[in-house]
Amino acid sequence: MSNLSVKLQVPNGKEITLPTGLFINNEFVKGNSEEKLESIDPATEQPICSVEIAAASDVDAAVQAARAAFNNPPWRDLPGEGRSKLLHKAADLMEQHLDELFAIQSMDVGKPYASSRQMEGAHLVGTLRYFAGWADKIHGQTIPVNKDKFAYTLKQPVGVCAAISPWNYPLTNSGWKLGPALATGNCIILKPSEYSPLSSLYLAKLFKEAGYPPGVVQVLNGYGKTTGEMLTTHLGIDKIAFTGSTATGRRVIQAAAVNMKKTTIEAGGKSACIIFDDADLEQAAKWAAVGGFGNAGQICSANSRILVQEGAEEKFLAIFAAVAKATKVGKPFDADTTQGPQTSKMQFDKVLGYIEDAKQLGAKLVTGGGPLRETGNSNKGYFIQPTVFSGEEVFGPAPAVTTFKTEEEASALANNSTYGLAAMIFTENIKVAHRTAARLQAGIIWVNESNNFDWKLPFGGFKQSGLGRELGQSSLEAYLEEKVVHVNCGLQL
Repeated sequence: MSNLSVKLQVPNGKEITLPTGLFINNEFVKGNSEEKLESIDPATEQPICSVEIAAASDVDAAVQAARAAFNNPPWRDLPGEGRSKLLHKAADLMEQHLDELFAIQSMDVGKPYASSRQMEGAHLVGTLRYFAGWADKIHGQTIPVNKDKFAYTLKQPVGVCAAISPWNYPLTNSGWKLGPALATGNCIILKPSEYSPLSSLYLAKLFKEAGYPPGVVQVLNGYGKTTGEMLTTHLGIDKIAFTGSTATGRRVIQAAAVNMKKTTIEAGGKSACIIFDDADLEQAAKWAAVGGFGNAGQICSANSRILVQEGAEEKFLAIFAAVAKATKVGKPFDADTTQGPQTSKMQFDKVLGYIEDAKQLGAKLVTGGGPLRETGNSNKGYFIQPTVFSGEEVFGPAPAVTTFKTEEEASALANNSTYGLAAMIFTENIKVAHRTAARLQAGIIWVNESNNFDWKLPFGGFKQSGLGRELGQSSLEAYLEEKVVHVNCGLQL
């Protein structure tokens, strides 16, 4: 074991050798920062390990390596079929190492291991395979202008990309960025959140094993305000893909303007879940729990605002409270756990603060409403009870329920937000579903379900929920430049 790796004893019985260095030019190296980034297990509040932090000189080295790789024939001239094979190979390796990847993620961020390995693991692998399928299908158009002129367009990679991924879905969200960037022929530098630094390093190891040339995929750990800002302002980077808060997204856009980097921003949301009185309330409550308590409520598209038609409120609240109480909060590696801890002490304190604010503002507490420290034999961990309010919304496992009378009022309430990431509609009337979907100002509309993602479909929002889309065919355009070639076929001056 080198001083740039550590052996992790995982609660599911595995021992994993985890790299802890910066991944630059296909090597794990020591950073030039004197600081280290410590990862804390949110279920135990104990340190897991420390990893290297990228200083400005390390960011420069990674950008130079990426630029060299982008201009180097082994990657520059690799046809789409070759890029497709590499991405498929990476996906195969991830499928083989899902146990390790998701055990590391569960220790790092507190996700229930069994469910995240199954669902997020399938999503990560499926995402990379989907974009691998696009790699040899990226082409321009031929445009016959007139008898004297012919033109064609070329779709070419942007160049060196930086991806800043969030702490709530470190592996799957990294796949959302790595897949389209690599399928289109770019080089990419991934910066994980400082609250989830570990799993991306194991991911880097697998990309190297898949055969990617040096400099094509790199991972730099560090803080958003330092390493993240160095990436967003660096003149050698051509594109930024960011997922995180709206406030930070604004700063990324401003910083990227220094050289007019292309940007994809996936920011926050206060998504409305509209439940009409003709809906299957049992199913609506179960789906609302998926979108409200899933990932400990730490989902940017969480259905934090539940709007119930007046005639169904009492029955829905009773069912939803029962579902909330049945949610098993526990340690990530316990087989029956369905909700783990909040990812960090910061998030734990913030959510509890929001819950207290909601109480002070007069919101009615239906169930939950506080920390849950009694897990096993310990009194540790950032666990919060599944909470239901009637009145105020909270970013965490605490959706709020309010009422409406008409279709028009439901849409108006749902749209009364600076955000527009997602919305949910529950009704048995397909006409009502389509009318409401058309009225809602949100990028993703789920009908009779919530937060059921698919890598073939674009993900992104309206208003202050972001710029551009991830996933689906449309996400490829963010990683491509279009060039037009004019050919004079006979016009003479």
